[in-house]
This record gives sequence, structure tokens and C-alpha cells, in this order.
Amino acid sequence: MSVSSLESASESNSENILKNHWTIEDSEQLYQIQGWGDPYFSINRAGHITVSPQGDRGTSLDLYQLVEALRKRNIGLPVLIRFPEILADRVERLYACFDRAISRYNYPGTYRGVFPIKCNQHRHLVESLVEFGQRHQLGLEVGSKPELMIALASLNPSQFNQKKEEKSLLICNGYKDQEYIETAILSRRLGYETIIVVEQLEELALIQSVSAELNIKPVIGVRAKLSTRGTGRWGSSTGDRAKFGLTIWQILEVVKILESSQKLDCLQLLHFHVGSQVSSISVIKEAIREAAQIYVELSHLGANLNYLDVGGGLAVDYDGSKTNKNNASKNYNMQNYANDIVAEIKEACEQAEIPAPTIISESGRAIASHQGVLIFDVLGSSEQPIIPPPVVEEEEHLIIRNLWETYALINEENYQEAYHDAIQFKQEAISLFNFSYLSLKARARAEQLYWACCNKIFEIIKNQENVTEELQELAKVLTSIYYINLSVFQSSPDHWAIDQLFPIMPIHRLNENPSQRAILADLTCDSDGKISQFINPKGKLPKNFLELHPLENNQPYYIGMFMVGAYQEIMGNLHNLFGDTNVVHIRTHPQGYKIEQFVRGDTISEVLEQTQYSGEALLENLRRHTEQALEKDLISLAESRHLLKNYERSLSHYTYLKKED
Repeated sequence: MSVSSLESASESNSENILKNHWTIEDSEQLYQIQGWGDPYFSINRAGHITVSPQGDRGTSLDLYQLVEALRKRNIGLPVLIRFPEILADRVERLYACFDRAISRYNYPGTYRGVFPIKCNQHRHLVESLVEFGQRHQLGLEVGSKPELMIALASLNPSQFNQKKEEKSLLICNGYKDQEYIETAILSRRLGYETIIVVEQLEELALIQSVSAELNIKPVIGVRAKLSTRGTGRWGSSTGDRAKFGLTIWQILEVVKILESSQKLDCLQLLHFHVGSQVSSISVIKEAIREAAQIYVELSHLGANLNYLDVGGGLAVDYDGSKTNKNNASKNYNMQNYANDIVAEIKEACEQAEIPAPTIISESGRAIASHQGVLIFDVLGSSEQPIIPPPVVEEEEHLIIRNLWETYALINEENYQEAYHDAIQFKQEAISLFNFSYLSLKARARAEQLYWACCNKIFEIIKNQENVTEELQELAKVLTSIYYINLSVFQSSPDHWAIDQLFPIMPIHRLNENPSQRAILADLTCDSDGKISQFINPKGKLPKNFLELHPLENNQPYYIGMFMVGAYQEIMGNLHNLFGDTNVVHIRTHPQGYKIEQFVRGDTISEVLEQTQYSGEALLENLRRHTEQALEKDLISLAESRHLLKNYERSLSHYTYLKKED
């Protein structure tokens, strides 16, 4: 056997040993899946991610096998997989936490949940929530007329003989015009427990006018601007500069106006919002304490308050760190959240000797995030080649010999100095070349040695936590680029717009060492179309790379983006005309699973129509162009037929790429 063959065999054996030494426990720790994924996502012995839609109570699915089965059904990637049973489990957990808190503190009131439709307006998801939430009277919250239309058609109006506390609530927030208010008030005739929340003082006069004209008594709430400020990127949605809500003097003005018209009994709800994804429980406690005191004082003024709506803010743990060090996590769990809300409200009401209210929360992210998993494939990669240093002869140029000596002497003590030397020698080589003192071949050898130095230094620093800024830049340069079949702007707009972190990891090969460091570049022709920040275990700053496996020839490589069920779908845009992805709804049963719903992603023709193009008109234009080219002998008849056939077929195809197997 030749020396090169022996070296190749040795390298192969080393790779196999490295693979065999990597365990799924290593992957669990690396990708922090137990932190953010429990109890829904884990890794099986085959190295595949499994999904347990009912948490620790039901069956599990192999996500890799599921994706392969979808592809065999001609459902192409990228695909958004929704697990409605996770929605049901989230609702059950939320209600169970409040039930335990109410029992623990002997709270004399009850809890009612409402789902804010703005979090995810898609029909199948809203219908699933209404179905699963029916036993708890889960209600809906709307912030616009279109959302009100969804809610009225989705919620089942309560029977007239039902008690008030048995009806699902319909909370109406947002800007309101006369038509919005008329529709909301009239819906009470159908049995809906509709509450109109006054967010601007001008709305009150309109509510009174419409209710008098319709002769229907409204139920009114007020949204308070608290002095308590939220945390993180949504902290500005609270405080004096908040977009919505009334100041204390404006709330008192509402009381005065209603009292003067003998309608103060219509004021039944106090609402506040402390921001989305609140990472610190102390902020929630402070807000509840302030809101509870406002509730008490309004009750003393004669308001007929029955409900205290604590709004949204219940965070989810995107990075699994269970800290409030960044916006991607939180330092509390759902039970802590429920306990503190119940305890604070009970204490305030007991001290004031007033009845305890029905507690309402508008948890959207905490209910919807986990059920959405986006799966996409890798189309290819670009890596800085690992260049072996050339053999350097004694008669070669001094700059070449200096670079070789630098390379040979690099070790864990001198790598910083060696890096500076390598940069200097490279710059000198370029300068010598520019003045004709170095040949093109010699310059290439100098660059080859420079990159050999960089690779050797990178192997030393890549597992170190604290390296200098310039070596961090070197690590970025040597990081691979994996090209993914996805549009960041369409499927994870929050990552592009506000640097929201989502758990991202391969869904298979997790029993192998992910030896590549990579960032992800999407299909769009935009430098922002990339994902270059990733969750980091233990609450550290985000990583600027993701550990992935080397691509294997003709073998698909699937990556999952998890917890994308809130906001991402509806906020996506058509950058480069990449449309909505395929969506499947999966429900489990004892024998496995079934595809409950399949919503095909946008075709090219459909996204063109959204920009006022007609597919038929475009095809006709191209046909005329080909006829002109045929007349001038610029194209053959067979070529023109091939072109038109491809064009017409493409119009009906998915906007994303299909990688041939």
C-alpha cells in the first residue's frame, strides 16, 4: 500500500473513532435540547430528534422519519410542521398552573385564559385552540376588525342559559371605529361575553353613542398605563410612552363620565400589558402589585369590576438557560408566574376587603411557540479549504521561509504572536508582489502558508471561551457557510429584524460529531438573508456559529428551527418572492400519526399575483418574444418549445428549490 493510501486509511480510521466517541448525550448538551425542548423534544438512540406532542403523557414520533415520509408524499421542503396536540398540552399546563396556585393560596376567584389572535391568526391553529380550549372556556383576544371577524366566526357563542362565568371571553383591544364597536356590542345578542377595552379616551364616547343607539348595554374595560416598565426589546410597550392605554387621570375621567351617565356598572374589567417575553419574574410581580392596587381603588370608587386582565408577557425559554441574562430566556417557570399573580391579587383584595376578581391572562407566545417546527434542507456549503503547507526549500524567498517558520513554531503559548507575524508576512508578500519583487507563484505559496497558519491557530482557539476580538474575527472567516432552502425574511422575520434567537439544530446524525462550524445563508439575494447568531448554553451571549455535520454526497441534511409557532408565519414577507412554506398538521394516535391537514405553500404564480402580475399574461409575453426570436433564427423550434414548457410548468411550482435525490 502506498504512503498516501496509508495516510488516507489512517485519516478514515480517526474519523470513525471520533464519530464513535460522540454520543447523543454530547448532542443534548451542545444544542441544549433538554433546556428548551422538554417535555416535547428529545433525541433517540438512532441520533434523531423525537417529538412528544402530549409531553410526557403520550406517544413519540421520529422527526427525521416523519420528514422522509412527507417527502415521499411529494411534500417538499421547507415545511412547517404544526403539532396541534402541543397546543392542547400548553393550554392544559397553563390552566393547571393557575388551578394549583388558586388552591395553594385559597384564592376565592377563578382564572380565565384568552388567546391573543395576533400571535398566530392561521385558521387551522385558531380552530384547534378553540376545540382544545372548550372544556376550559378558553377565550380569544382581538386587536383589529379582521381579528374580530375571525373570533366571531371561530368561537362558539354561549347558550343563553349559561352562567356568565361559564362563557368564553372575547376581549376587544386595539384601535376601534364605529363599525368595530357596533359589531362587538351586537355580538352580545348572540351570547358572546364580549368586553370592549378602552385604550384611548376618545373611544368611550363612541361606545356610549353606539350602545344607546342599539339599546344594548356594553361591558367595558380600561387599559392602564403602568409605571412599571417591562424588560427586553418589548419593554418600551409599557410606561408613560406606551402606544396604548390610559393614564391614571384618564381612567378617573372614564369613571367620572360613566358615573355621570349612570353607566358605571358597565366598567367591569381592568387591563394592563407589561410587554412580551418578560424575562424577569420581578417585573411581573411589580406590575401585578401596581395593577392590583389600581383595581382596589377603582372598586372603592364604585366601579363594578369583576375581571383583572394581566395581559401577556409570559415568556418561553428559547435558549434553555433559565436565566434573565438575555431576551431569549426567563428566570421563572409557568407555575412561578401563576403563583405570583394569584398571591399578589389576593393580598391586595383581602387588605381592601373587596371581592377577588376573575383573573385573565392573554398568553400567546407561551401557548403557540412550541407547536411549530420549521424543517429545511441544506443545498450546499462553502468552506475555507484546509490547505496543507507546501514544502519550502532553502533557496526560496525569505518571506516564504519566514512564513514556514511561523507555521512550524505555532503552539498554545505563542499563537497570538504567531498570528500577528503571519499577517505581517502576508502583507509584505503582497507588497513585494505589487512591486514585482515576488512572482505570482511565490505569492500563492505565501498565501497558502498564511492560511495554514490560520487553520493551525483556529484549531487551538476554537474550543476556548475567551479569545481576543481579532481572533474572533479569524474564527468567523474560517466558519463555513451552509446554504439553506429557506427565506429568513419569510419564515423567521424576528431573527432578521430584532435578532430573536430560535433553537436551531440538525434533526438527525446526532450520534455523530458535528465537526463543522457554520452560519446559515438563505436563498435570497440579500446580505441580511442569513442566520449567524445561535443559542448558547448556560445563558452566555449568543454564538456566531452553529455546530453541524460535514455534508455527505447525495445524502440529504435536514435542519430544524424550533419554537417558531408565534408571530413568525404572519409577519413573514415576500423578499425575492419566496412565499409561504408548505404546512402540515400532525396528530398522533396509538399506531403512529396522521396528517390531519396539509396546506400547500405558495406557487410562483400565486406570489406573482400578489405583485399584480398575471401568470397567463407573462406566459403570453414570453411566447411573443420566442416567436420574434424564431423569425430571426436566434432560437430553434425545439429550444423555444422547451423554454415555454419550463416557464409554464414553473408557474405552478413551489417557490423554493427542489434538491434532486
